[in-house]
Amino acid sequence: MINAIINTDNTGVLTIDAREETFQAETVAQLRSQLMARVIAEAGECERPVRVSTMDESGLSGLLVSPDGDVEQEEPQAQEPRDQPMLAVPAGAAGAATVPAPAQAPAPTAPAVRALAPAPVEAPATVPAAAEAPASRRELREAESFLRTQEARSAATHGVRGWLSRVGIRTHPSAKELLERVDAQLVSQHWAGTRTVMVVNRKGGANKTPTVMNLAAVFGRHGGGGVLAYDGNPEVGTLGWRAEQGPHTATALDVLENSGHLLSTSAVYGDVSGYVHHQRADTFDVLRSDDSLVGTHVMTGDDVDLIHQVAAKYYRLIIMDSGNVDRGSDWARMIQHTDQLVVPTTEMEDRAEAALLTLRGLQERDEHAARLAENAVVIVSQSEPGNTSSTQRIADGFRPFVRAVCTVPYDPALKAGLIVHDDLDSRTRRAWLRAGAEVAQGL
Repeated sequence: MINAIINTDNTGVLTIDAREETFQAETVAQLRSQLMARVIAEAGECERPVRVSTMDESGLSGLLVSPDGDVEQEEPQAQEPRDQPMLAVPAGAAGAATVPAPAQAPAPTAPAVRALAPAPVEAPATVPAAAEAPASRRELREAESFLRTQEARSAATHGVRGWLSRVGIRTHPSAKELLERVDAQLVSQHWAGTRTVMVVNRKGGANKTPTVMNLAAVFGRHGGGGVLAYDGNPEVGTLGWRAEQGPHTATALDVLENSGHLLSTSAVYGDVSGYVHHQRADTFDVLRSDDSLVGTHVMTGDDVDLIHQVAAKYYRLIIMDSGNVDRGSDWARMIQHTDQLVVPTTEMEDRAEAALLTLRGLQERDEHAARLAENAVVIVSQSEPGNTSSTQRIADGFRPFVRAVCTVPYDPALKAGLIVHDDLDSRTRRAWLRAGAEVAQGL
């Protein structure tokens, strides 16, 4: 049994096999997405539906959550008290039935708890006119609006519910689809100014390049472009090899050589297209590292500053693929430009150990790097089929050290060749969207 609590300050607690996991978000929708994603992951690990005892301000409820994200409420037992913690059912799930939580369910503490989704709006009870104080004209002006304040919920688009909607039977989306919409909303937002994400692991083969490509695809597709994937490897990086190449061979060195024009007031947006390689299906651009066989240029911190200045002029989001050496001035300067750190690894122990050492090194570097490490998102990608338990074990080991941990299932489309998001299995695409939503919450 899993116990879940959500509080009015947008914090929550999941208790799984006597282990408590804490969550925090800026909005209740984001918190709901985090909690349900963790429960679905647990169901996937168990390979069967799991029961969740949930709590909010309205009382107890019981959920049955399957590995594929379907959520059902179980039948209530009226004789049970309703003063225990609960996790609310997302809007669009089953009705308002509830079941008692087990006796050992944790008792709520201040602050008071609230639902993961807004409660249905009910018609107000009729109150005698004499009991109501007359509203002032100013109050009426501030309160009245002809615009609808409640967002209209579109019909389901996934699964059987989506099929019913397409044939004319309007059906509400499932809890699984609602959670996916929350994640899509998070990655589609635009921020004031440019944001920078750095993908870092001191070990090669830790899935850095596929992580950069898929995060860029998630943000580019949902946010309408404006995303640059930059290969910051001081040597020959692999990002350019896994991406489409444009009608030129330009690299980061060409940007350095022509930075004066690109940063000038006479430069226009289209000028940057001569230096980056557009990914047509995934709606983002790639800036390749120098892959010349006779190249002698060594990237410096000043080079990184200049490239980042150019990139920030033309793009709203920069996702940097870093090298395996963290002792150069270029790597240190990339850290200084970073707003959100992503640490990829696989279920292989040496990759995971390198990821942990990377985090520890950042914690000791300086105050900014330490904050990045504490707020990092770790993404554990399954490198071989059938290693689900090892993947989950590695993921659980990172949870005490960082803000969020996500897992991505094995997908043969990521093993070699060009990476195109549509070529991935639907479960893999969903996992990358979840990872992108966690990254977005740090921006």
